[in-house]
Amino acid sequence: MIATDQASAAEEKVMTKAVGFVSALIFALGAVPAARAQVMLDVSKITCDQFAGYKITTPQNIAIWLNGYYSGKRSNTVIDMQKLGENTKTLERYCIQNPQILVMNAVETIFGEK
Repeated sequence: MIATDQASAAEEKVMTKAVGFVSALIFALGAVPAARAQVMLDVSKITCDQFAGYKITTPQNIAIWLNGYYSGKRSNTVIDMQKLGENTKTLERYCIQNPQILVMNAVETIFGEK
């Protein structure tokens, strides 16, 4: 009977630790999406230095957003992937030479977008 009591006590201890671990894990995983969801970016304030210097994300990611923004203004739903890549490189070269300019102003200067 003493062995049974000791086994029950050991099982209870293991269960208590397991429940504590699972609770902590659920809490930790639940907090992660909330923290990530709070990141906001005002693209109109991104400088060429931030764009070309990979300081926010890759230039490709920003260029994709910019392409969508300006295509939407023109009601254009087609993406020319080759042209997008070329335009990204052109914008990146311009931005390296003009780091203080806002990237949206650079797009307007280079490509005539408004």
